[in-house]
Amino acid sequence: MAGPRTQNAPPDTRTPADDTDDALLAVRAAEGDEDAFAVLVHRHAPALIRLATSLLGTGAEAEDAVQDAFLSAWRRLPEFQGRSAFGTWMYRIVTNRCLNVLRSRRPVASLEAAGDVAAAEHTTSPARIAEGRGAVRELREALDLLSAEQRACWVLRELDGRSYEFIADAVGISQEAVRARVFRARRSLTQAMGAWR
Repeated sequence: MAGPRTQNAPPDTRTPADDTDDALLAVRAAEGDEDAFAVLVHRHAPALIRLATSLLGTGAEAEDAVQDAFLSAWRRLPEFQGRSAFGTWMYRIVTNRCLNVLRSRRPVASLEAAGDVAAAEHTTSPARIAEGRGAVRELREALDLLSAEQRACWVLRELDGRSYEFIADAVGISQEAVRARVFRARRSLTQAMGAWR
């Protein structure tokens, strides 16, 4: 039997659904339980928005992609068989949405056109801060030059720390293809960012 609540303990604000397994929530949501789906959205949206922002580069596009993905998931829940975890399924949907957005963008330039940039000084001066921002901007531009699949694989591997197996499932390609795309993306980014090393 649990002891009495101490004066300084915060009240328990969790709902019973907060402890519920994703698979059970997905089943309930597929049966029309909007509250169960709301828990899934609340649980997975922050990570999915981070992923979409990393892939697309802008918060507004990322939020739109994730919102579209959740709307699609809500409609497709009866098809969800639970062969993978709900979170993995959502990663796949968000990744595919982002890939479609990236494919629809026009390429801006080739990597060769990125040019060389002078190496930055290692100080904390305003000039160094501006150079750091410049390096981040160059990285974003270099990411824009990658193919949509290379960018997705690189972001999922390098920024999100996902396994090759997870990425293959999310992007819908083989693990060998994931490894090849990550390798090519690393090589391209290293070349484009050479002046910042």
